[in-house]
Amino acid sequence: MRYHRADVVDRALAVLDAYGLADLTMRRLGAELGLRPSALYHHFGNKQELLAAVADEILARGRRGPRPDAWDACVETVCTELRDAMLAYRDGAELVATVRSFGLGAATPYDELVVALGEGGLAPAQVPVAARTLLHFVFGHVVDEQTHLQAGSAGAIDGAPREESDFALGLGLVLDGIRQRSGSTSTVPPLRQ
Repeated sequence: MRYHRADVVDRALAVLDAYGLADLTMRRLGAELGLRPSALYHHFGNKQELLAAVADEILARGRRGPRPDAWDACVETVCTELRDAMLAYRDGAELVATVRSFGLGAATPYDELVVALGEGGLAPAQVPVAARTLLHFVFGHVVDEQTHLQAGSAGAIDGAPREESDFALGLGLVLDGIRQRSGSTSTVPPLRQ
């Protein structure tokens, strides 16, 4: 059977979700597809290109629709959507954050945040810093959530999964600081808990 690039990415997502990022290897992926690992290099020059494509696919699958007009509502939507997209796959946050950090892909959330924050009245020099700060908060929060969940399900820690997330409250605190810096007032109601 001949596979297309999208088929390889789709199977890589399944491997990621079943085995985790550490076990998403070219060898395992090739075995899952019934191919020699070298055949995967027809679609991807190296493993990093594959991981970038997988991260971008996670983000594309998590996109829900048009963005609100208000800059802060748009920021909230982008951050919440990013969180949900990464939580949908085992080690999703680690993968997306790594790909973004290495400059290999996963750029869409940052780009959207820059546009929204630019419309929020921040000084131009503050816009990229605010966008990175928001991404760091989302990545860190989701890594913590996924680590706790996976450690609990593996029996490495005692206790049930956390019943509630404080993501919305934390994001609200960060947004409040950005609003204060921009001199803007909130155009959206307080974030839902």
